[in-house]
Amino acid sequence: MGEFIMTTYRAHRTARCAALAAATAALALGLTACGAGGDSKADGADHAAATTQSRPASHGNDNGNGGVEQAVSTKGGAERAARPAAAMGAAARIAGTSTTAGARPCRGDEMLVTAVHRFAGQPGDHLLLTASNEGATPCWVTSYPAVKLGDDAAALPHSKKDAPGGDKRITLRPGAKAYSAVNLFDYGSNHHTARSFALALRGADGHVGPFYSVDAKGHKPQFSWNEADVLNWNTKKPYDF
Repeated sequence: MGEFIMTTYRAHRTARCAALAAATAALALGLTACGAGGDSKADGADHAAATTQSRPASHGNDNGNGGVEQAVSTKGGAERAARPAAAMGAAARIAGTSTTAGARPCRGDEMLVTAVHRFAGQPGDHLLLTASNEGATPCWVTSYPAVKLGDDAAALPHSKKDAPGGDKRITLRPGAKAYSAVNLFDYGSNHHTARSFALALRGADGHVGPFYSVDAKGHKPQFSWNEADVLNWNTKKPYDF
């Protein structure tokens, strides 16, 4: 009888220890699962952010902000990915600008230059010059064009009333245009008269290239002057009124 009681006690004790061990194991597995779930979410967020950052900004809209929009639409790590993606878009825009900035000087033989006589015989009398890049690659113009009116051997001076910034380079993509003007001052007597003139482009060092003949157009293509000067090249038409 005593042996039976001892055996029963040991059986109960063994079962209790086994149940306790099972509960402890279940609790440990539960804690491990919770911890793994938290790490999995964090890993998922970091992965989503890394994926968004690795996409080029050009995969978005053409405005260069496509990378930002992609980052915002991604759930994990969107806020962290937005700034790097925006920086990538800015870098792409800078790269596009640097390509244009590396253009070569324009040559006279690849430029289409026209001249329109405006406000003939009135205050503001001038020749509007338009230079268009007819070449296949970007090129730049700078300063003001060298202009010889009629049979004059000397090029006209730069206008003293011109805005500053003549030393900057204006890059013209194929088909793009730049503008200048020849201001004409006619005092009514002892003046010169012509219908055409010679024009040359200047380099960054001020060197003047070959001259090309340009015929004036307009309601009164013939122009007269006692004095004249020239404006810098610009992307906007001077005296555009």
